[in-house]
Amino acid sequence: MNVGRGATIFGCAGTGLSASERAFYRGADPFGFILFARNIDTPDQVLRLTTDLRDAVGRNAPVLVDQEGGRVQRLRGPHWQEWDPPLDTVERAGSPAAAARAMRLRMAVIGAELRAVGIDANCAPVADVARPGTHPFLRNRCYGSDPGTVALIARVVADGLMEGGVLPVMKHLPGHGLSHLDTHLDLPTVDASLDELRAVDFAPFRALADLPMAMTAHLVFSAVDPGLPATQSPKMIDLIRDEIGFQGLLMSDDLNMQALKGSLADRTRASLAAGCDIALHCKGDLAEMEAVASAADEMTAAALARARAVIAARPVVGVDLASARKALADG
Repeated sequence: MNVGRGATIFGCAGTGLSASERAFYRGADPFGFILFARNIDTPDQVLRLTTDLRDAVGRNAPVLVDQEGGRVQRLRGPHWQEWDPPLDTVERAGSPAAAARAMRLRMAVIGAELRAVGIDANCAPVADVARPGTHPFLRNRCYGSDPGTVALIARVVADGLMEGGVLPVMKHLPGHGLSHLDTHLDLPTVDASLDELRAVDFAPFRALADLPMAMTAHLVFSAVDPGLPATQSPKMIDLIRDEIGFQGLLMSDDLNMQALKGSLADRTRASLAAGCDIALHCKGDLAEMEAVASAADEMTAAALARARAVIAARPVVGVDLASARKALADG
C-alpha cells in the first residue's frame, strides 16, 4: 500500500502552495498534512489545496484538520457550519443519551463537510476528562467530567466522523484534563497518583484504544516519568501501548508548542525515539519543516505498518452532506 515514508505530518504556509513547498514535500515524503485557519478561504480553494498537497507527493496522502466545534474550528462560516463548544452541547442535551445523539449527528455533518473539500481526517474526539482545574484552553472542548460519559461521547464522535467519511484522530493521550497550564506556552506537571490516573484520565482512552490514530499530550506525569513530557517519555509511550492498549498510529502534538524544550530537531528526535510514530509540525514554515524532516528520517517498520493500517481504514464513502444536515435538523 502506497504511504509516505517520512515520519512526519506537515502544515503549509497559506491558501496555495509555492514551488518551494511542492519541491520540499516531494523530497520529504511526509505521511500526511494538516490544515489551519490560515489555509482556509472558500470550499473551491480548499479542495484545490488538498488536491495540490496530494499531487506534490504523488499519492492520496491523508489531510488532517482540527474541526471540533467552538473555539477549535478551522473551517468557519459563511461556507461551513458554526458549532457551539462541545461541552456546551453535551451539558445542554440533558442526558448522556441525548448528548451522544447530538454529538454523533454533529460529527457526521462535520465529516461530510470535510470530505467534500478533500480533508479525510479530523483531530477528534477529545477524550480528555474535564477537571475543576482544567485550563480554559481545553475545558469547554471536553465532553464531560465523568470518564464514562467522556468515553460514550468520544465513541459517538468517532463513529459520526466515520459516517461522514473521515477518520478520527483521538487526543490527547494519555489525558490532558489535569493540566492547569496551556501547553502552547508552558509544560505542566501532573502529580496525581497512578491509581487516580487509571480510574479517571486513562479510562476513556482505554475504551477507545481500537481507533486508528491518536495524538499525545505534552504533559509530565510524575507518577510515570517525572523527567519527561508524555510525548517524549519512553515509559509513558510504553504505558500507552501496553496498559491503555492503543496500537494505532501515534503522533506527537505540535512540536512548536513551548511545553517542549530544545531545537525543533531535538524535539523531533526525542519524540520519535520515545515511541511516537509521527512528528507533527503545524506552523508551515519551510526552514522549520526542513529541520524536522532531517531529524525525523523515515518511519520505523512498526510505524509504517500502522500507517498502512490507517490508510486501509479510511472510509471509502461518506454520508451525503445534505442528508447529514437534514438528520441534524430533525434531531
